[in-house]
Order: sequence, then structure tokens, then C-alpha cells
Amino acid sequence: MFRLGGSGLGVTGGSSAAGEVILVGAPADRIKEISMPRQRLSRSHLTATGAVLVAAATAAVALTATAGASGTKEHAKDAVKGGRAKNVILLIGDGMGDSEITLARDYTVGAAGRLNMDRFPLTGAYTTYAVHADGTPDYVTDSAASGTGWATGVKTVNGRISKTPGTDKAVPTILELAQKGGYATGSVTTAELTDATPAVLASHATDRSCQGPADMAKCPTDTIAKGGPGSIAEQSVNHKVDVLLGGGKQRFDQKVTEGKYQGLTVTEQARKLGYQVVTDGASLKTVKAGKPVLGLFAPGNVPTEWTGKAAAVGGTDPQRCVTSNPNRPADTPDLADQTARAIQLLEAKQKRNHSEKGFFLQVEGASIDKQDHAADPCGQIGETAAFDRAVKTARAYAAKHPDTLVVTTADHGHSSQIVPLEAQPPGLSSTLVTDEGQQIKVNYSTNTPGQSQEHTGTEVRIAAQGPQAYRVLGVTDQTDLFTTIREALRVH
Repeated sequence: MFRLGGSGLGVTGGSSAAGEVILVGAPADRIKEISMPRQRLSRSHLTATGAVLVAAATAAVALTATAGASGTKEHAKDAVKGGRAKNVILLIGDGMGDSEITLARDYTVGAAGRLNMDRFPLTGAYTTYAVHADGTPDYVTDSAASGTGWATGVKTVNGRISKTPGTDKAVPTILELAQKGGYATGSVTTAELTDATPAVLASHATDRSCQGPADMAKCPTDTIAKGGPGSIAEQSVNHKVDVLLGGGKQRFDQKVTEGKYQGLTVTEQARKLGYQVVTDGASLKTVKAGKPVLGLFAPGNVPTEWTGKAAAVGGTDPQRCVTSNPNRPADTPDLADQTARAIQLLEAKQKRNHSEKGFFLQVEGASIDKQDHAADPCGQIGETAAFDRAVKTARAYAAKHPDTLVVTTADHGHSSQIVPLEAQPPGLSSTLVTDEGQQIKVNYSTNTPGQSQEHTGTEVRIAAQGPQAYRVLGVTDQTDLFTTIREALRVH
């Protein structure tokens, strides 16, 4: 028997013909057990099986020795325990499936290297499907339905923001529960702040397109005139989220057409509600702690960090990515800097209020997905690398604050595939020259050339450290992440 738990890793013998993998040190309702088929095995088979399990245990010890933020296997043991978290940092790589992670790893640190997101002590996978209005599965999700799943614990239809699939009723989000429980809250993204992933935390909308007051065509019952909460932008600032950082200035520059703030832009509404509004990195550094912050660093999505030639029919000549995008303003803070500043501001608010509660922070690397849609491998890799630096920032904080649960995952899989150099894909492909000086070929064939590449319905990675981190082990569902965070913060 191979054990992973608070008492360590090891293999125990016995006369049973079944090999068992058991998670120890967790509440009984969370124990996950996998048993091999019970069949009569020869002594040689048992010996061989035992050798494999010993090797697996040895490998697991070696892995956890470098996985934890403390650099010791004890960190992995601690991560298997329950307990309450003072803080939760959730990092979402939008569209960041295993192929996207592998491509970024191969290009930046080498095939045998490891990214920061590879170094979590506990790793599992979760399923990502959405549902139709009648509750039957829709096997390929979008970011609205998948985000609703992890933000509320309820699956919904594609395009919907934190509402039920059939009755279109608002469902409480983990950010709302955290606020109610006395926690400081924040959301950081490289997309527009009104895009699907940040939207699921601080708004409820029939359709994800209803981002600003002028964008309400698909959400007639959500309008203020009909007694609804208004657009996603209006709801986000009305929620008084302590830190909102990202793009989407164009949505907040729209004028409110109904209600108390009629005639004002949403940005002006935010200022009326006490927000400090900033538009560049220098201003972000100087905002006062204790007052809410709205950072709008681009009219739309924040420009990517890297550029290069997009994939093409028949492939591209081997290329190196350009790691400095000339279309990205120099004063645009990167995702890691925004993450660090958000943590500082959230901590400062709680200290100012003499609160024993900590914070909930969501960080999204949004344009991994958007560059995947565009079949742009360099843009995609650069955004994955930027996200990985934000992961490093979060884990460095957790190393000094072990009562912090850090989770990194994706909302859904995407289209990039690493294929042999000699392959001739029917769709779009590109050949890159990695930092190891080797060529790697990337294929995008989830839609016809000239069309946006599509999401895939695959399960995706989820990894964690800190209180309740053991809950990510095995194969879970996206909705289980809501429960993990809720139990870690003890909010209901």
C-alpha cells in the first residue's frame, strides 16, 4: 500500500492482492482511494508490483522535496492537512491546458525544466464541462460557464455569468461570500475587468456580452430600468471589491443610462463610491491603502508581453519570439507586479481595520486563451510565462504566510498541440526555436483557417498548497473548487 499523508510517504506490505493508494490525514468524507482489480497474482507479480510502488514512493518524496515553497517534503505533508486558511490566492490561466503549459515549459526552461506552476506539492485534474438549460452536459465550456462553476459551485450554460442554467437566477459567488465573511477581496486580470472570468466573481448577468451600460442588448431583465443590477461594469464597482486591476477602460467610460448614477460614466460612479482610479504602473504604486482601487490599464485587453508570427497554413519558417511587444505601453504593470501590489493593498486594509480575517484574491492570465484563439504561439507563450511569474509571487507570499491557500488551474483546455517536425497538419502551424536551440512545431486545428480556434473539452490541471489543498487531488470537477475555497475560508 502506497500512502501520502500527514505522516509521510511510504509503502507497506500485506497479503492483500489489491494495491491501494490512500490519502491519509484528511476527513473521512474527503479520502480518495484507488484500488487495483482484485485478482490472484503470482509471487513474481507481487514482487514486481511492490518494486513499482516503492519506486513511486521514492519519486514522490524526491518531487515534494523540491515542490514546496519551503523547499522541503514537510511542506507537501502540511498541504495534505485540513484547517482554516487566512488567505486564498486563486490563479486562473485562461485556456491553459496541459499543451499550453508544456509549450511554455519547453520554450522557456527546457523539456527537463520546471515552471513555477510545476512546483506545487499537490496536483490533480478537474473536469470542465458546461450544461444545457435542461441540465444535460455541454462537453465544451466557455469561460463564462466554467468561471461560474468554480465561482459558485453551480454549472450553467455557456455565456451566462453566475446565474442558474434554466431559471436564470443569481447564485452567490465565492467573492460575495468572502466579503460577507469579513475578508478583503480582489480581482486581477490581463483581460477587460468585465470579461467572463473576473465578471463571474462580482456580477450576475444573463449573457457575458453585457459588459457596460451600452452593451445590455442580451440582458433585458438585468437592466436597472427592469429592476436588475445593471451591466457587469456597474455591478463590479457597486460590489465594492477592494482591488480591481485589469483592462477594459472603454467599458467604464460608458455612461450609466438609468438609476442613481444616470449621466455619469461608470468610472465616475466608481469615484463616487470611494474608488481610487489609476491607469498606469506608477500610479498603482502610490495609491493609498484602505480605500478601494480600480486600475484600468488598457482600453480593452491589456496588450500581450510577447509577439511573433502567427501560425499559418503550411507552417512558418523557424522563428524566435520577440519578448518585448512594441505595442505594449512601457508603464503597463505586468501581472506579477499587479499581484504583488494587490496583496499589499488587501493586507493593509485588513490591518487598518484590525481584522483577524485575511483576503481572497483571484488572478487571471487571460490572454493565454486569446492568443490560442488567434493561433499565435509567441503571444500565448509570453502570456503563460507572465502568468507563471505571478504564480511565483503568490507562492513566495505563501512561503512567509503558510496559512495561505494558493491554487493554480485553468478554466478550460485549448487548441495548441505540439507535433513532430515532419508532421504536415491540415490547419495552422508554426515552428519555433526554443531557448535550448531546438525546433518545436505547434499545430492549431480546432477550426478552419481564418476562423477563431476553439476551446477543447479536456480536463485540466489543478494544483495547490496550504490549508485544504488536499482537496485538489485525484480527478474532481470544476464546481469542487468552489467548495475547496469556501471550506478553506469557512464562509457559507
